[in-house]
Amino acid sequence: MTSPSITPPESIAPSCTPGERAPLDCCTLGVGPIDATEAEHLALRLKALSDPTRLQLLSHVAAQGCGDVCACDLTEPLGISQPTVSHHMKKLVDAGLLTREQKGRWAHYSVIPSAFAELRAFLDLT
Repeated sequence: MTSPSITPPESIAPSCTPGERAPLDCCTLGVGPIDATEAEHLALRLKALSDPTRLQLLSHVAAQGCGDVCACDLTEPLGISQPTVSHHMKKLVDAGLLTREQKGRWAHYSVIPSAFAELRAFLDLT
């Protein structure tokens, strides 16, 4: 039995030679290089998004569009406790992805559209 042949990566993807115009299917960041300050800012947001529970929480809040979501409505769908919700939501608020408003006994969260636009612009690969 013969082993399967391995195709070298350079035969799959186009070459990105320095000084040449990159082909359309070569990955480049749409916004270009960022400076150290912007890198710190984006790293904070991306670090907050690196946790699966936070991604789920953020998706539940973002699914409401411009509306807010009560922390009390996040425990059951995700099967996590209220203290765990509070911990992760604080990280998302600190990262500038959500706002928090106290309404009586419960915290309510909503997305910050400009933060999503910023992440979208940075991750837009052309």
